[in-house]
Amino acid sequence: MTVRCPFCATLNRIDFARAADRPQCGQCQKPLLLDRPIKVEEADFAKIVLEASAPVLVDFYADWCAPCKMVAPLVDQLAREHAGRVLVAKVDTDRAPQLSVEHKIRGIPTLILFKGGAEVARSVGFEPDKVKAMVAGAA
Repeated sequence: MTVRCPFCATLNRIDFARAADRPQCGQCQKPLLLDRPIKVEEADFAKIVLEASAPVLVDFYADWCAPCKMVAPLVDQLAREHAGRVLVAKVDTDRAPQLSVEHKIRGIPTLILFKGGAEVARSVGFEPDKVKAMVAGAA
């Protein structure tokens, strides 16, 4: 699986099954921080999300969106609880409008669970119980 380093922006290939071993960036040697959501840009989406060997929960959000701010602590919690089993990513819909179109984002927050590059579950709005169940079923 490929993830972008949050410190130097280098793409790194990692064995997600070994995420608990605290993988480090090959360029800057800092930790890849897989126990928190990673930011994904349009250019990286296919490589990081669709080609991932593990399930990926993607939070499509916007900084100005109040319900998005309400769901953010849940997304952070899920990343911590499922580190090494489910990758949690965030896409800013204002910065990635093409992804919003491609994935039919009609309202935010929208959380989509991908497995093997395909969407397997979706939640729109603030639905914490549904999102927890989606991730629990994938982990």
